[in-house]
Amino acid sequence: MHQSYDVAVVGAGPGGYVAALRAAQLGLRTLLVERDSLGGICLNWGCIPTKAMLQGAEALHSCREASRYGIQAQGLSFDIGALVRHSRQVSDTLVQGIAYLLKKQGVDVLAGIARVAGKGLLEVDGDGRVQLIRARHIVLATGARARALPGVAFGTPGIWSYREALRPDALPQRLVIAGSGAIGSEFASLYNDLGVKVILLERAARIMPLEDAEVSQFMRAQFEARGIEVHTGVSLARACATAEGVECHLSREDGSRQLTTADRLLLAAGISPNVEGLGLEQLGVAMEHGFVRVDCWGRTNVAGLYAIGDLAGGPCLAHKASHEAIACIEHLAGVEGAKPLEHSLIPSCIYSRPQVASIGLTEEQARQQGRQIRVGRFSLQANGKALASGETCGFVKTVVEVDSGEILGAHLVGHGVTEQIHVLALARQLEAGDEDLARTVFAHPTLSESIHESILHGLGQPLHQ
Repeated sequence: MHQSYDVAVVGAGPGGYVAALRAAQLGLRTLLVERDSLGGICLNWGCIPTKAMLQGAEALHSCREASRYGIQAQGLSFDIGALVRHSRQVSDTLVQGIAYLLKKQGVDVLAGIARVAGKGLLEVDGDGRVQLIRARHIVLATGARARALPGVAFGTPGIWSYREALRPDALPQRLVIAGSGAIGSEFASLYNDLGVKVILLERAARIMPLEDAEVSQFMRAQFEARGIEVHTGVSLARACATAEGVECHLSREDGSRQLTTADRLLLAAGISPNVEGLGLEQLGVAMEHGFVRVDCWGRTNVAGLYAIGDLAGGPCLAHKASHEAIACIEHLAGVEGAKPLEHSLIPSCIYSRPQVASIGLTEEQARQQGRQIRVGRFSLQANGKALASGETCGFVKTVVEVDSGEILGAHLVGHGVTEQIHVLALARQLEAGDEDLARTVFAHPTLSESIHESILHGLGQPLHQ
């Protein structure tokens, strides 16, 4: 282990480990410090294990719907323990893969808690001793954690964060979820498919409040049709553990109060950045709304100190963190042609049933900006592959600027749309307009043809609607 590095990265999540790998690839002596597990929250308690769990729930749902194909699946049984073990095995496999890649690239990995002790100085407390590391560049990628709510504390019996929700000993009969963003909606979909009564709470006027209003309205209808109880415009005032579970005291916008009970309460009301203990106050690092303020390259106001990923503000997505890492490292290394990440090109995905994927502006945002737009829509009910697959729940909506043909935004709901949103992401990246997409040949039959049909509808040239 060296005591002097070109780059020292704090945090080994999808931002931190990618930063370390890219720095090593560029010939920089690199150190990666992690206090817990390689892969961070994403690989261990977030993106990856939740998708493994959701895949199991989707398989169970498919078995229940198999009769439409003439398949009689009787006597179905489900083992939550086996599904949890599958999700942990998937995470462990990827974590081992990261360790291999770091070793292959020659990155030194140090387990411990890091603090910035001064410009170019990193103090690492681990293995019973404190080491002082010098680095020309220090990149902070410490991520974020689940945000607690006033009057509701983690650690209270019956109150879950995503960690507990990913490894239940047994399924609850009733589950209240506070927050209907990506995390809350995915867990609502997951536990509903596993047979749990789910009550979904949202403080905003609609669920999935960051999505296009049509998407929110559609998804609420789908959730309610599945038996998920949805409450909007309601806040969780406090929660109390009881012998039977949890009492949830709700407050509505009109001032009225409501009490609901559940076996478990899952808090999914946002995240808080992990800024504590990093020594930022002593260095005078500029903050904004609790996050570290950075420029387009991840640079803070302190020379040689950078922040990327959730620590540097939203959107708090793993792929955003990874691409910020690459931009940050390539800039500090002086790579010719390095480009900062354009946040408007970042897709967002929710892996509920049906899935939701979006990029760019919502229709409302485009109109608020005074853009002259044309909106295209296409329902999956008219898509051949969707009909053949029995997955007709959903639609594609495209928002295009009239004069330029620029694709300002796209909003997809349906089976597999998280794998299709990249068509629109690539179009925006390459500045392809709606007429370019209209001339693009989409294979038939595919679900992605619905993107083509939505574009045609916006141009006033609908073929299949």
